[in-house]
Amino acid sequence: MYRAHVLICGGTGCTSSGSQKIQDTLAAELKANGLEEEVAIVRTGCFGLCENGPVMIVYPEGSFYSRVTPEDVKEIVSEHLLKGRIVQRLLYKDSVDAESNTIKSLDNTPFYKKQKRVALRNCGIINPEIIDEYIAYDGYQALGKVLTEMTPDDVINTLKASGLRGRGGAGFPTGVKWSFAAVQPGPEKYVCCNADEGDPGAFMDRSVLEGDPHVVIEAMIIAGYAIGAHQGYIYVRAEYPIAVKRLKIAIGQAKEYGLLGKDILGSGFDFDLDIRLGAGAFVCGEETALMTSIEGKRGEPRPRPPFPAIKGLFGKPTILNNVETYANIPQIILKGPEWFASMGTEKSKGTKVFALGGKVKNTGLVEIPMGTTLREIVEEIGGGIPNGKKFKAAQTGGPSGGCIPAEHFDIPIDYDNLISIGSMMGSGGLIVMDEDNCMVDIAKFFLEFTVDESCGKCTPCRIGTKRMYEILDKITKGQGTLEDLDKLEELAKYIKANSLCGLGQTAPNPVLSTLRYFRDEYIAHVVDKRCPAGVCKNLLSFTIDPDKCKGCTACARKCPVSAISGTVKQPHVIDQSKCIKCGTCIDTCKFGAISKK
Repeated sequence: MYRAHVLICGGTGCTSSGSQKIQDTLAAELKANGLEEEVAIVRTGCFGLCENGPVMIVYPEGSFYSRVTPEDVKEIVSEHLLKGRIVQRLLYKDSVDAESNTIKSLDNTPFYKKQKRVALRNCGIINPEIIDEYIAYDGYQALGKVLTEMTPDDVINTLKASGLRGRGGAGFPTGVKWSFAAVQPGPEKYVCCNADEGDPGAFMDRSVLEGDPHVVIEAMIIAGYAIGAHQGYIYVRAEYPIAVKRLKIAIGQAKEYGLLGKDILGSGFDFDLDIRLGAGAFVCGEETALMTSIEGKRGEPRPRPPFPAIKGLFGKPTILNNVETYANIPQIILKGPEWFASMGTEKSKGTKVFALGGKVKNTGLVEIPMGTTLREIVEEIGGGIPNGKKFKAAQTGGPSGGCIPAEHFDIPIDYDNLISIGSMMGSGGLIVMDEDNCMVDIAKFFLEFTVDESCGKCTPCRIGTKRMYEILDKITKGQGTLEDLDKLEELAKYIKANSLCGLGQTAPNPVLSTLRYFRDEYIAHVVDKRCPAGVCKNLLSFTIDPDKCKGCTACARKCPVSAISGTVKQPHVIDQSKCIKCGTCIDTCKFGAISKK
């Protein structure tokens, strides 16, 4: 029996920050102090507060240590674990009650207070590589209930009643999708999981796989039972080595426990599961392209109809859901559809996981009830915009979504509300932008990504997105015209209407939403040849204020192209014909004499 448990985040974020070194150092220190039999080390999945990694929590006190270094570990062991004295300087500041100087429950901190963890319920709590820990938290109970008490129709009707919609982006009702496949004849059907998360800034599904892989396995077995399938495939990109490793371990453990394979739990139901690694093609997030890739072919989309529920993987009825969708299902089975439907809004039930990034203090992973406002996410959970800057926009849905401006800061987040303002839920990336972001440049960034990721099968996407990108590039270089804005909108509408798959159909969204809400920035680039945010290099000019310049010569010495001239203790000047707008002079000047416009 251990007297203390030390939980260390083993998600990709904290691992890249050195949490494995923290764990190794802790193990060595515990052994050196004779504590290895008294203190247990638990390597978990993501806690959510990626901004504060590497993260360590010591129980039973619940001390949340953030940004821990190997040098800090010795102090934590000697002071906290040996003497019972919490190391105050290392505590996550929001977990300390300022008045009483006591530790608050994490549920009472601003970051966690408004969250409701369903898909992420075990992440940061259990060791994902030990099946017994998942079972201790009601793991595989839903599967047992399904196989012993429910018919396939019961399972599907439960999901329909819950209102669960696909969390991969489209938001199609999960129970309805399963019912389409269930009624199809034939002994061969398939269950697929889309873990090919490719949006820039998105890491929701990866974190679930890293922190709670058994929940996806359990849900896929339930899906197989519901539609009459006996084989499943998890399609996960090879760039997620931790997720792949833990999935393999989890599948092996489930087979060892008789939860995968023949005659599961003595029910007579057989189901097996395999992993297929993706090469990182964004288009393989589209369901038909994903299935084509599993079949061993080039990952290109197929025309629909027929839809995969009728003719999918290997030409057989197939259901495909993403990781987060599956992660909700065991809890819906155990707690009932009414419990899940009690959260969220009328048409968007339950919770949604977001990868919160960009210009916000608390970057990381959050799970909030549908209907939570964007303002609550950014200002309360996210801690607001750093450096006193103003909120400008938030990008949801990645390259497929759009930008939400400040005028919609109080919009409740759900599927229909986001679509109504020209954005979309997507898989859950949420990038916050402040006044220093150029919206034309943001649109160009996402278009460049889409151009690179287009599979090239259909002309509207292959050529149309390239033409849109070229126009945006012209505009950011100060070469655009007002006619180019008309061309952008015309191309966008054509591409949306005629592209073969969701990649091309949604690719113009970032451009259309920025044109809709930030047209004045486009006009400034085109007419005034000026970037209001000071981002687009070709439209910038760097100048030195003679009243502030002390003639220290630091900027002239640092300029890589010798564009700055002047004598000691006299105001300097910048030769605009030589200036490459690198910004080195601004970074060098200690007197604030240099500005860019």
